[in-house]
Amino acid sequence: MARKMTAEDVAEAAAKPGDWTADGAAALNRTFRFADHITAMGFVTRVAMAAEVMDHHPELRIVYNTVDVTLNTHSAGGVTEKDVALAEKINSYA
Repeated sequence: MARKMTAEDVAEAAAKPGDWTADGAAALNRTFRFADHITAMGFVTRVAMAAEVMDHHPELRIVYNTVDVTLNTHSAGGVTEKDVALAEKINSYA
């Protein structure tokens, strides 16, 4: 099982991939805004495919051109290195 990171580790990790915020040790969060709905949906599709390959699935909230992403590892009860790796991958799609 992946090791849960401390709140300090999560704050540092949030700064590393850029534009993510830390919710203590519980989650990494980021909001992405796109030109329109179809562009947002294309982004969500790419995120879903990457998450499936990593066997690590984010929480996604889609409202028109805005996508809110929350990352945490449920089995660890907080943020792990898997979340940081997925955050970096997601950034490459934005």
